[in-house]
Amino acid sequence: MRWKRTIQLLDVHCEGEIGKVAIGGVPKIPGNSIAEQLHWLNTDPKGQELRRFLVLEPRGAPIGSVNLLLPAKHPEADAGFIILQPDQAHASSGSNSICVTTALLESGIVEMKEPETVVTLDTAAGLVRATATCRDGRCEKVRLTMVPSFVHELDVGLDTPQWGRIKLDLCYGGIFYALVDVGQIGLKIEKANAAALVQAGMVIKEAINGAMSVVHPEIPAISGVAYVMFRDIDADGAIRTCTTMWPGRADRSPCGTGNSANLATLHARGKAKVGDVFKSRSIIGSEFEVGLQAETEVAGRPAIIPTITGRGFTFGLSQVALDPFDPMAEGFAMTDVWGPSAGDI
Repeated sequence: MRWKRTIQLLDVHCEGEIGKVAIGGVPKIPGNSIAEQLHWLNTDPKGQELRRFLVLEPRGAPIGSVNLLLPAKHPEADAGFIILQPDQAHASSGSNSICVTTALLESGIVEMKEPETVVTLDTAAGLVRATATCRDGRCEKVRLTMVPSFVHELDVGLDTPQWGRIKLDLCYGGIFYALVDVGQIGLKIEKANAAALVQAGMVIKEAINGAMSVVHPEIPAISGVAYVMFRDIDADGAIRTCTTMWPGRADRSPCGTGNSANLATLHARGKAKVGDVFKSRSIIGSEFEVGLQAETEVAGRPAIIPTITGRGFTFGLSQVALDPFDPMAEGFAMTDVWGPSAGDI
């Protein structure tokens, strides 16, 4: 073969959300920390080229993420990783942390110990500790101890031409979220409304990022609202979520970082305390357990330590390659499947 680049991918999904893991052929990423490597991927043309190669058509697809498996920078960590998506490289993700943990253990990169293996992941947002329940050579479930989550601002007013003035919470759960009660836009979180929810999420994300800026007080590489997550309460008390992702799709999982951010709002409003566990349900009905493990602080502001428990499943092994003569080396996206925002890719 005349390929000039090959990367091996282990196909994994977490509660329906695809999070492929690049386990071989990942090039050296400059940076002394995972946060510095994240910055390089988002600002250097070579970093952006690598991301586009893996996530855009014709080699990538609209659904899911690709996780770059990297050597850990922190001495306590077993492995590092960064999440690649169409808009940029991202610092943290609950579903992708579960996918990476499952990939590390079931591929043998990290030794699996039954009945439980603890894997420490180095991310740009900090250390994520994954406790995997293991039996007969597979991960049955993974419980994540997430990075500290906090409220940036509650009840932010936003004027929209479509829905009038709405309120949202700006919160951090590993990345920044705008959290919106879905009833404000006249929709329910269900599969039939996925396209409408995504379109609404893109409008709100653009408006909120245009109106204000958010930057992590200790990690400058993490800034801006990454996602809009719509939320509701099911009849049984479960938190129903739909995280909308640029350029136009819905997270299939309940969303770990989004639920971490939302848990910070519940704590701030006195609706959650240490030891509480909630059920969160995605737009397709898959579920996470969301727990409040501890209270803490981030740069002097109140914060919490959330836990997220879910399942990852491997379903394939593939190799993606680049022909040096391929005129579509930079990748592309079409609005017919990626959504209207794909015209900006």
